[in-house]
Amino acid sequence: MAIRKIARMGHPVLSRIAEPVADPTAPEIRALVSDMVETMIDANGAGLAAPQVYVPKRIVIFQAPAERSPEGIDEAEAYDHQAALTVLINPEIEILAPDMEAGWEGCLSVPGLRGLVPRYTALRYRGLGLDGQRIERVAKGFHARVVQHECDHLDGVLYPQRMRNLADLIFESEARHWLAARAKAEARSKEETADA
Repeated sequence: MAIRKIARMGHPVLSRIAEPVADPTAPEIRALVSDMVETMIDANGAGLAAPQVYVPKRIVIFQAPAERSPEGIDEAEAYDHQAALTVLINPEIEILAPDMEAGWEGCLSVPGLRGLVPRYTALRYRGLGLDGQRIERVAKGFHARVVQHECDHLDGVLYPQRMRNLADLIFESEARHWLAARAKAEARSKEETADA
């Protein structure tokens, strides 16, 4: 096992479509996934795609337990017992409802930034595990967001490309100031509505 270097936005490996994995049980795939898990944990990430460690293969890993979910989402959305560490090879996503919700995302390949990204709220994903067995699950809320984010990497898409407004792309170090200004503006708006 080894911690691998993470590709950053701008590197060509992040903008290409990744190749399918022919044999999920191959020793080199198991070694790659082991390195990906160690790299993700070291970087304190919720997920990682193989292209992020310079390997253009259709492999993602992710974890979306409640303690990983961002502040401000309700308990029902945050908790998902199926979102423990998952390895998904050659994943496919099926959107289950047209509803989308904006949420803050970060990315190990776009360090130091956060963006407000709309994502589908419910989906089904399928793929293979390291044992070659089929995995199929329904995901909602934060779990669905993480799966979409990681699978986007396999198609050469980074989260800023999904954003509707680049004014909602901020440095993590400035997030508290942005949130305070937003709360102040919302409070002013409520006061004005109540006075009208």
